[in-house]
Amino acid sequence: MKPTLLALSLSFAGMCFAAQKPVDLYTSADLHQMTQKLAAKSKKNGVGFAGETLERYGNHLTMIAFRDKTGSSEFHAHDADVFMVVEGEATLVTGGKMVKAKTESPGELRGSGITGGESQQLAAGDIVHIAPNTPHQLKLAPGKTFTYFVVKVHQ
Repeated sequence: MKPTLLALSLSFAGMCFAAQKPVDLYTSADLHQMTQKLAAKSKKNGVGFAGETLERYGNHLTMIAFRDKTGSSEFHAHDADVFMVVEGEATLVTGGKMVKAKTESPGELRGSGITGGESQQLAAGDIVHIAPNTPHQLKLAPGKTFTYFVVKVHQ
């Protein structure tokens, strides 16, 4: 992702939410370094995912996430997700019905997939907002990786 796009995205997030610090900047070099660290962690843990919370604010947090396998389907009753794709490509499936949904914690469900959802291709530079109560899943083709910056907003 180009530094200017990330800076613009972070500036927009900053305008929408009151932060504890006036500015948090993650350069493209910072994100690339984080991606390498998370890729190694994902390889070591063997689950196809590694993530790290960067900062917590009043009603939201930022995190960086790396995938090298398709993830579980997710549903957040009280949180919106904003994804900013840093590297790679994936298919985002949204809506529909979760398959084998189980409660992870209050308002948080995980499942094995989604039926009847809408698929969209995501690539570096794309930004997507997923409203609360929207089932979603990231699917990766074999051998592909996907890194994304997340703003999770509690509503």
